[in-house]
Amino acid sequence: MLFNSLDFTVFLPLVFILYWFVFNKNLKTQNSLIVVASYFFYAWWDWRFLSLIFLSTLVDFIVGINIDNNENQHIRKRFLWLSIVVNLGMLGIFKYFNFFIENFTAAFSFFGLDLESYTLNIILPVGISFYTFQTLSYTLDIYKRKLKPTRNFIVFAAFVSFFPQLVAGPIERAKHLLPQFLTKRKFEYHKATDGLRQILWGLFKKMVIADNCAIFADEFFKNYSEYSGSSLLLGAFFFTIQIYADFSGYSDIAIGTSRLFGFDLMKNFAFPYFSRNIREFWRRWHISLTSWFKDYFYISIGGSRGGKLMQLRNTFLIFLVIGFWHGAHWKFIVYGFINALHFVPGILKGKSDKYEHFVAHNKWFPSTIELFNMLKTFVFLVLVRIFFRADSLTDALNYLSIIFSKSIFDIPKFPNRLDAVIVFILISVFMTVEWFGRNNEYAIEKFLFKLDRPRRFLCYYVIIFCMFYFYAKQQQFIYFQF
Repeated sequence: MLFNSLDFTVFLPLVFILYWFVFNKNLKTQNSLIVVASYFFYAWWDWRFLSLIFLSTLVDFIVGINIDNNENQHIRKRFLWLSIVVNLGMLGIFKYFNFFIENFTAAFSFFGLDLESYTLNIILPVGISFYTFQTLSYTLDIYKRKLKPTRNFIVFAAFVSFFPQLVAGPIERAKHLLPQFLTKRKFEYHKATDGLRQILWGLFKKMVIADNCAIFADEFFKNYSEYSGSSLLLGAFFFTIQIYADFSGYSDIAIGTSRLFGFDLMKNFAFPYFSRNIREFWRRWHISLTSWFKDYFYISIGGSRGGKLMQLRNTFLIFLVIGFWHGAHWKFIVYGFINALHFVPGILKGKSDKYEHFVAHNKWFPSTIELFNMLKTFVFLVLVRIFFRADSLTDALNYLSIIFSKSIFDIPKFPNRLDAVIVFILISVFMTVEWFGRNNEYAIEKFLFKLDRPRRFLCYYVIIFCMFYFYAKQQQFIYFQF
């Protein structure tokens, strides 16, 4: 069930009406409705995977209580390891089993030993990387005595399976989201309208920008050997815009939908393409994931403490893990490694290069230096995204080799040039709105309130018109594959 599907346009209003007009008098029944609706939402893909999310929920619910009830550190640690083994075990089997088997047999083949490969025909459960991390953070926080466990199974099940952010995040922390299920919710008109506004912007990102960019990105990456370097650079540009509009669009819809039900989710994107260096980019991109790895992995292995060698080790480790989290392919590991390289000069020089404010703080336009740094960072992102999008590491390297050939100076040639020009115009409008709304939670949160009500609603109608007029072939959200 996609957010931009007819199924969801029926599902969401129905759940909303039941939530506020039928089950609104009792908190327990509201939470129960969320669990039922969330399980139905997840079962729409494949009902068989409900057992996985239920197992993860049950294990961590029991583990959390037992960790809290015991003062014996050895017993507490055993229960924690039970949670880690179950959650990462499921993730390992469904996401990484074939990768390790294939590379294990390949390693032996290198030494002249042929081993029979026993790979499994496994379908990756939608959202498994997200909800396993969410439940794992719950038990880790209890173990660290940062959180008290809930004794209400329905509340915990609602926290784990909450349908707006179930399959692609944001990856919420229990200390932020869980208490919201324990508090009586009241319908707030301003929160609901704000949620609808964010949903609208998210749908525009997905349906108008991402799905149209996908048409060209798919063509160039699928048939890269037929195009010049300049054309392939254009294809990488389209994908760079696509993945941001796609994933941040999903996050906007998820956060906006949550507000309709009285919940606040964390911000997942902070206009990352306006970053002045890679360090700033990773503070603004997929914030829920990067902060998760920082708090539960990076700090646990030493963080930025110790000498420069230790800092370098920890930086490369976290980026290799982040890369590998995205998929069981060497291309993602290389993607993480290349990003880590950009942190080396700062570590060696002892400079963090952190920016306290958004670019062009309290100004309409950036300075020349800021503009140069943004463009430099964006060009790097365009090139490194090739590893993310290509079918394999070999394809990525071949793709790059064509870009850095003499054909980079050729005039780009590809089908549907007029459509591409239209998409460029749409991207320009989109990024302009994002720029002037960069200090808000999302681009149009306050951007249109300078206009009077009729003109503001006219802008909303224009956005809706664009969603229907420029509607492209429906594409699944990119991050569903993770």
